Amino acid sequence: MGITLALLAMLSFGSNILITRYAVARMPLEAGFFIVLTVNVLFPALVYALELGLRAAPWSWDWKGAGLFALGGVVGTFLGRRFLFDTVKLLGPSRASVFHSTSPAFALIGAWLLADERLGWLEIGLMALVWFGLWLTQPRVGATSVGVVEARRGLLAGLLTVAGFGFGNVFRGLAMRSWHESALGSVVASVAALALQLAVTRDWGMVRAQFRAADRTAIGLYVACGITTSCGSIFIAEAMVRMEIALAVLVVHTTPLLIFPVSVFILRNREELAGRTLAGAVLVLAGIASLALR
Repeated sequence: MGITLALLAMLSFGSNILITRYAVARMPLEAGFFIVLTVNVLFPALVYALELGLRAAPWSWDWKGAGLFALGGVVGTFLGRRFLFDTVKLLGPSRASVFHSTSPAFALIGAWLLADERLGWLEIGLMALVWFGLWLTQPRVGATSVGVVEARRGLLAGLLTVAGFGFGNVFRGLAMRSWHESALGSVVASVAALALQLAVTRDWGMVRAQFRAADRTAIGLYVACGITTSCGSIFIAEAMVRMEIALAVLVVHTTPLLIFPVSVFILRNREELAGRTLAGAVLVLAGIASLALR
């Protein structure tokens, strides 16, 4: 069940990546990020209200769990995504995607240090197999005109990005151990991230101008991004209750398994259809299947 929930989280986050491609073309991320974070608060709140009406158990509150969810929102949602934008700007999307795929390594370290998780050699070997497959699915990075200073800043931003995503998920997994409220916890995490985004935003005139210039389709696309990322956050929180945190994060970061076939067969990017990419996808699938059957 844990693998299934982690795969649902992967499908949610992968769908968000595909939708974002069209959203950013219609409306800049500065304003769009506010829409995403607002939906990240409202949609899980609606899910929680529906869940509370259907279940027999009353609502519960745990300060430790809520604090860990808030910390996960600050480290993962706010800092992780913020530094990801900086990484893309400084190094380009191809190099940024390579950094992003290494986030499970930081989740493994975080789960070991903070959650006292111990994985056997079989799990570590299968994780290495999945990582290698993910590396094969990444686009080849060609020559770049990035300067030395920009490259160093980009490398630092990339490391902070993957550390934020990795440790942010560990904090969410720890929160679920003491407070099994994935939807309400997602609300808490998103409120913390939104509050920080409001605090650090300075050019409100630019943001208002971007909102005025946006059409309904652009707003709808960013709303869809908010819904898909909310679903992903809830699914991965539930997955980490049923399996090791590090393994759940690893499965969630297999988004190339979704992005690749959509890009090739729907978006008609036939240049991505290469033996290297197909071999990587096979290795990733083999690793996940083995983890599910172990």
